Amino acid sequence: MAETQDFALRCTNLHRYLGQGEGRVHVLKGVSFEARRGQVYAIVGPSGCGKSTLLYLLGLLDQPDEGGIAINGQLMSNSDDAARTAARGAHIGFVFQFHFLMLEFTALENVMMPMRKLAKLTPEAMADRAHSLLDSVGLGDKTHRLGTQLSGGEQQRVAVARALANEPTIILADEPTGNLDVKNSSMVFDLLTRLAKDHGQAVVLVTHNPDIANRCDSVLPMRDGVFI
Repeated sequence: MAETQDFALRCTNLHRYLGQGEGRVHVLKGVSFEARRGQVYAIVGPSGCGKSTLLYLLGLLDQPDEGGIAINGQLMSNSDDAARTAARGAHIGFVFQFHFLMLEFTALENVMMPMRKLAKLTPEAMADRAHSLLDSVGLGDKTHRLGTQLSGGEQQRVAVARALANEPTIILADEPTGNLDVKNSSMVFDLLTRLAKDHGQAVVLVTHNPDIANRCDSVLPMRDGVFI
């Protein structure tokens, strides 16, 4: 049996209800799984099966009605807002279908934003790390371009660098290539997984793209709020 420290993330018997009264829906119905460092997991399934709800819970953006979520062996799901916000900043990187860059800022400034919020590095060290991350996603020559001056694929690569800024334990990605063409989809996926594996991070992504899912280490099919 693997040691506890091999697992970046564990969730146990997660239940989540949405809505009130007669409109109350049992969205997640006892979901459990573990994500190991350096591994990439794809959650797949039809729209409305609970994939995005689960990702929000794993990202500590929402709380389960039942069950637990542990990051680095520490139970976080029932922590207060301040503790969950701190854990998100320190341990979780997010990549979404739409890059959500601050387009009026440069690529470098966008990557530095999570580091500024965490406030563990000097400004010089933040800039050095941001430069290094942009180099790693092939944008070292475009660090001072504004978001508006980057293509869609370049913007998403900046979003990958930003997700890695604070050396998170876990990277959560919701359709990270869903807004890109085939060439850029493959490039972004390869970058995300290579960088995560190089740094021992667990990646959990939601995707409708079977080609992307089949390139992950594990595929978790979901239907009607449970893994099948």
